[in-house]
Amino acid sequence: MIKKKMAMVITLLLALGTILGACGKGNNNTTGGNKKNGFSVGMVTDIGGVDDKSFNQSSWEGLQAFGKANNMDKGKGGYDYLQSTSDADYVTNLTTLARQGFNLVFGIGFLMQNAVDEVAKQQNDTKFAIIDSEVKEPNVVSILFKEQEAAFLAGVVAALTTKSNHIGFIGGMENAVIERFQSGFLAGVKAAKPSVKVDVQYAGAFDKPEAGQAIASKMYSSGADVIFHAAGGTGNGLFKEATDLKKKDPNREVWAIGVDRDQSDMGPDVVLTSAIKRVDVAVKDTSQKTKDGNFPGGKNILYGLKENGVSLAPINAKAANKAAIENAVKDWTSKIKSGSLKVPGTLAEFKTFSVK
Repeated sequence: MIKKKMAMVITLLLALGTILGACGKGNNNTTGGNKKNGFSVGMVTDIGGVDDKSFNQSSWEGLQAFGKANNMDKGKGGYDYLQSTSDADYVTNLTTLARQGFNLVFGIGFLMQNAVDEVAKQQNDTKFAIIDSEVKEPNVVSILFKEQEAAFLAGVVAALTTKSNHIGFIGGMENAVIERFQSGFLAGVKAAKPSVKVDVQYAGAFDKPEAGQAIASKMYSSGADVIFHAAGGTGNGLFKEATDLKKKDPNREVWAIGVDRDQSDMGPDVVLTSAIKRVDVAVKDTSQKTKDGNFPGGKNILYGLKENGVSLAPINAKAANKAAIENAVKDWTSKIKSGSLKVPGTLAEFKTFSVK
């Protein structure tokens, strides 16, 4: 009898140990590398989507790099994103990530300014970051860029490449960010070759590649041989049009200039260079600072050439005067970084811009 009772007790203890061990193991599997970090970060895309080959994609690449560097897993408790299909999704997606316990939540793009402002006030225990706009809340850091500096260099490249003395600029929507791109590009063209004509047209959207292609078609047809876009996913239409024209006539001078990230993969034969906006660097930097306890809440962080926040992608090897262009870019970059040249960030500033 005693032996039976002892055997029963031992069996129960073994079973209990197995259950507790399984529970502990289950928790570790669920959280993976996230639990030991004790920090999670998410982002909400604008309507361009995470695979827009441009702004949102660069942001996500930065978040992925941060996650990898900190041995984190994708998903709740680690790093993740929610994609917006319309502006009506912004508040919902930001709120969802905050309620899921993400410590830091990025709103990607100026289109999300009002949504970030609204949700930050409601979810004041969550830290937020807005890209390309300013939200004056203590739990929000505003990340801005000197887009005009990268665009200036793109303008120099365009002016030194064009054979027709006719180039184009395609903007997505009219706002302060795209105005900085336009102003800087026009200034770069003017500084390198004042006689060049620049056509400017806006598509009115960042997610309409068909509109970008239609605008590019008209510009190329009217004599432009280099076109720069600052239009997000809409700019993908520019690359399609340039690639199609090049296929029809391989000897034709047709060039496109990308934006936000190195977009050479969008057309190796037609992409001249890209005005890079290192959103990936800003996202990774801000995430790391926040994880380390140095969240710059209530502040504006500005990234320019000097801060490695903007840059110019390599010049296409097929460019006729590649070496001369690279030397010019190097010279202008030095002037901008030293402060001897201030690139206009508005069209009003461009009107009075001159190179001494």
